[in-house]
Amino acid sequence: MSNSGLHLAIEIDGDGAHPAAWRRAAHAPDHLLTPRRARSVATIAENAGFTLATVDDDLLPPGDGPNPVGRIGAVERAAFIAASTSTLSVAPTVSTTYTEPFHVSSQLASIDHISAGRAGWVVGQTAAAEAARAWGRPLVEDHAREARDSTRVVRDLWDSWEDDAVIRDVATSRYLDRDRLHYIDFTGETFAVKGPAIVPRPPQGQLVVFAPEGLLPAELVDVTLTNATSRAGTPLTFTEIEVALDTGPATAAQRIADLGPWPERGRLRYAGPADGLVNLLTDLAGAVDGVRLHPLVLDEDLTVLSRLVVPALLRGRIAARPVPGASLRTTLGLARPANRFQETA
Repeated sequence: MSNSGLHLAIEIDGDGAHPAAWRRAAHAPDHLLTPRRARSVATIAENAGFTLATVDDDLLPPGDGPNPVGRIGAVERAAFIAASTSTLSVAPTVSTTYTEPFHVSSQLASIDHISAGRAGWVVGQTAAAEAARAWGRPLVEDHAREARDSTRVVRDLWDSWEDDAVIRDVATSRYLDRDRLHYIDFTGETFAVKGPAIVPRPPQGQLVVFAPEGLLPAELVDVTLTNATSRAGTPLTFTEIEVALDTGPATAAQRIADLGPWPERGRLRYAGPADGLVNLLTDLAGAVDGVRLHPLVLDEDLTVLSRLVVPALLRGRIAARPVPGASLRTTLGLARPANRFQETA
């Protein structure tokens, strides 16, 4: 584990981890996608002391079931959150299926510039055949290969500009040193990318890459997101935990019953009082590097997390607040990587 203790991440997409969380939301339905809502949730998480907020996404539109998920693009929300916060890092989920890795690289690098180095990327994939039709693309059959190739290209494009490629030499009217830009010349089975990127190298060099366990080769991942309570073979490991907390007016069990069946996703799940969650996270601090919490209902559980759970972890030195001005890599104890093209140039 890094020397800053257990890192705390929280998923803030929609109204919560339960499909029917919107039924207990504290806001009017038309407020879900507003800037005020996005800023408010991020501010509460930041003030509480969370290291990171993640924002989920999907390539497909909401279905016609009784509990559709209302959302706007994760990249756009992450950019807004990055500009609205000062210490909280943000990582949108961006699929590697059917998206253009050149565009993904540019979008994520832009968020890192906006946040002064507080951005990450949760690598996603989309197996549904409907996504191929929606995007007008041939069906991707080898999702593992697509995820690997796309992530490799995104990482290479972040390195396609050396750190000092922008020289801004007024005397010679030269903005860039073209010798410090590099072609990545990637050719895969389903796409090819020449490069270089159109955005300068991110402040972190490489954004922190989060990926579900087993999705990518270890060398492409900074943080593995796992449903287990032991470390994976990557620099850091975060355990995924769904949480439902007693709120005073209602117990966690009563709140879950009110919403109906909570589908299993294979994650750990905690339901009960705040001090029980504090004990669980304290125990996990010796086994993994961080956790990503998925609240049952964001408006209800985030309040308890920010008032009772996170402060107790901070007081007990189980977790630590991010330091103002620190990058996400610095906060997580990850070194800023060297530019691979500059090393071999």
